[in-house]
Amino acid sequence: MLKAVLFDFNGVIIHDEPVHEQLINQLLVEENLRPKRGEFRKLCLGRSDRACLTDLMTSRGRTVTTSYLDHLITRKAAAYRQQLESLEKLPIYPGVPDLIFNLRATQLKLAVVSGSLRSEIELVLSRAQLQDAFSLIVSGDDPVASKPEPDIYLLAIERLNQQFPGLNLHPQECLVIEDTFAGIEAAKRAGIPVVGVANTYPFHMLQRRANWTVDYLSDLELDRVRQVYDRTVA
Repeated sequence: MLKAVLFDFNGVIIHDEPVHEQLINQLLVEENLRPKRGEFRKLCLGRSDRACLTDLMTSRGRTVTTSYLDHLITRKAAAYRQQLESLEKLPIYPGVPDLIFNLRATQLKLAVVSGSLRSEIELVLSRAQLQDAFSLIVSGDDPVASKPEPDIYLLAIERLNQQFPGLNLHPQECLVIEDTFAGIEAAKRAGIPVVGVANTYPFHMLQRRANWTVDYLSDLELDRVRQVYDRTVA
């Protein structure tokens, strides 16, 4: 049966990927480097800042030490917080609060599983009054490989089992909600069925990769999805 729903963050809960692209480009300019058209979508969408910035810098011949990378990430995180604090209303995707409310009513465990920094996730969830909905956050601060590697989703399952000893959670008992190719691939490689939401890529492109695809999260028919899990068990 379905026991847990694991949410990606950027592009699923909050529409902030344009903000991240702007801040990444700003960071490159500050480092005397030129942003390239299409590079953010290719190297950064669905991946952690650590993985994204490493690839951006090394592709330009920069030596990326741990301290240099930490410095870049800290600067971007400060700029992100400043950007969000300037917004009167956060760009939370329509349908997200209602879906979370409905999922909680069914006693499913909810987690955020994202390459974003924990501080960014907590800031947004707090301002959106969604922080109490999630039992767990696994973030880019955790020492695992970035999506499309499956590690971050496997870590989420491991930690949910530690937090709820009687849960006995397995990958096939989870549902992932993702918006990028990298995220969908990570979930599938972890053995978890995926809903692709067409916030970042067109419906038809996600449909080839995800188990279910919706234009908006408000279109997700949770009862029909749960029936598939119940039939699988039966």
